[in-house]
Amino acid sequence: MDTLELQPLFNNYHRKIAKVDTHFIRYLYTQINWDARIIGIKGARGVGKTTILLQHILLNYEDIDKTLYASLDDLWFSTHSLIDLVDWADQHGIMRLYLDEVHRFEKWSETLKNIYDNYPDISIIYTSSSLLLMDNANVDLSRRQTTYTLYGLSFREYLAFENIINIPSIPLEDLLKHHVSYAMKIVKEIKVSAHFESYLSHGYYPFYKESGDDYSARLRETISVVIENDLPAVEKMSFETIQKVKKLVMIISERVPFEPNMSELWKQLATNNELGLRMLYSLDKAKILSLLSSKTKNYKFLHKPDKIFLGNTNLMHVLCPQVDKGNERETYFNSLLSVLHDTKQPHKGDFLVDDKYLFEVGGRKKSYEQIADVPNSFLAVDNTEVGYGNRIPLWMFGFIY
Repeated sequence: MDTLELQPLFNNYHRKIAKVDTHFIRYLYTQINWDARIIGIKGARGVGKTTILLQHILLNYEDIDKTLYASLDDLWFSTHSLIDLVDWADQHGIMRLYLDEVHRFEKWSETLKNIYDNYPDISIIYTSSSLLLMDNANVDLSRRQTTYTLYGLSFREYLAFENIINIPSIPLEDLLKHHVSYAMKIVKEIKVSAHFESYLSHGYYPFYKESGDDYSARLRETISVVIENDLPAVEKMSFETIQKVKKLVMIISERVPFEPNMSELWKQLATNNELGLRMLYSLDKAKILSLLSSKTKNYKFLHKPDKIFLGNTNLMHVLCPQVDKGNERETYFNSLLSVLHDTKQPHKGDFLVDDKYLFEVGGRKKSYEQIADVPNSFLAVDNTEVGYGNRIPLWMFGFIY
């Protein structure tokens, strides 16, 4: 293949990388084993997967044309295959490729396996939708690749992104034991409450900074792209089903946190239990919804969730007719804790974390009575800068990653 045929890809690559800086690096960057031959980075649309790829190029190549970035939804791939690109790279001494939107390429798993087996000098770092379940791929890549998941900005990262304060993450067990000392150090430096309110409304997706006043419209557009483009590409859903998915999102947005009556919900959508659960779990994988159950979540054996949240508080501010403060608190806690920990619906309290810690979430005057007799039980309380004992400020749970 002639190098001139790749000019559209190089042009797009150069345009994108020219807009990227490296002053702020996401939490996942240092956790990735960049020496692995095939690296997969999953995540919801808009959380910054492309930026991580381009930052790695900027930080590791003096000459950026010693490697190549390409998005697999580029029109170039309508007349060329990924193997065409890899074969050209192999012939021209480009040993590492950065590939975006791999889920938009129909036979992505077979192709990556072939590249691994037939081009031993080539390494690939790719991104994909969070919808993609690696163990559901047509070809088993588990022995060949290392995979990671990128989530949206935590409150801690948001503060660093805004150049307000930059401190290391606080593991949950350390937070539970030493939250008072951590909080006192932080509140000496910044006014937490105002920044926390800003984060809840617009701080989860890094593109808020470039979007400005258009953030809500941009986030709505992102949700539409996930439902209309990513879902059909990964889940093979029909047009009719996609319309039902949109309706499902709006029904739940009007009632979150939603404790579903499944027969009533399926009646509203004119669907059955099997397809209805499939739609719910697809939206959970896409991080538009978050399903909470007393059982461990399993995408192979779908069961009725006990409670349904939106994926994060920014989605609440865009989709909900009116944001209820109590619901916002629970959504925030759920979205942050579920990144690194197993969260379940307990018989008593609001959240059971790692089958060990019980949490009630509420306002500053929240009573401890309901869970006082339960070991390892805590209150996550809003409108509080510094807690005491088992009363922990809600904002602090945004520092665990």
